[in-house]
Amino acid sequence: MKITILIPVYNEEKTIEEIIKKVRSVDLGGAEREIIIVDDCSRDGTREILKKYEHGAPDIRVFAHKINQGKGAAIRTGQGKITGDIVIVQDADLEYNPAEYPNLLRPILEGKADVVYGSRFTSGTHRVLFFWHYLGNKFLTTLSNMFTNLNLTDMETCYKVFKADLFKGIELKSNRFGFEPEITAKIAKKKCVIYEIGVSYFGRDYSEGKKIGWKDGLSAIYSILRFNLFR
Repeated sequence: MKITILIPVYNEEKTIEEIIKKVRSVDLGGAEREIIIVDDCSRDGTREILKKYEHGAPDIRVFAHKINQGKGAAIRTGQGKITGDIVIVQDADLEYNPAEYPNLLRPILEGKADVVYGSRFTSGTHRVLFFWHYLGNKFLTTLSNMFTNLNLTDMETCYKVFKADLFKGIELKSNRFGFEPEITAKIAKKKCVIYEIGVSYFGRDYSEGKKIGWKDGLSAIYSILRFNLFR
């Protein structure tokens, strides 16, 4: 059994080494670990930090974009490099805790699920931050659920875990944060068995490097309509 952790990265020089350390320290119960990092043309010191992992770190594979394209594009690049049996999507910003992997993996390892979402709204410790982000997330999740007929509580969560063969077989189109509603629409159409597990969340504010904004919300609405109503 091999677990692939796919980490899209953009301008995370303050957190990238810490997230790598945390991902490497998780007890995967004897499973082999593969860490795929895709740097989406970072403009800070992230690329220089990642260079030291390109050689001499057998569990880590680093890939880099020559131009910035967005989270979805970085995930699409990593999608073609996966050699594991299960895939976990992990942001590089420390908002999500890799120590929760065992809980996220359990429904798939027990043969109950094809996909697992880590919900920030069902349980766990949460930093109190922006009301309008919370409301926007609930709106987008509800809108997505109306089209997919799922009852997710957190469609926009970073923590999405897939059987690797399933994930590699999905053709992805979105370049930015539209990945979240796109993948949700496509696994719903495939009638995948989806589980939700509560996770903790330590959100950042904009002074700490948070990137998503209101334009991404509008893009998510477009993606929900695009990937649910049209092929």
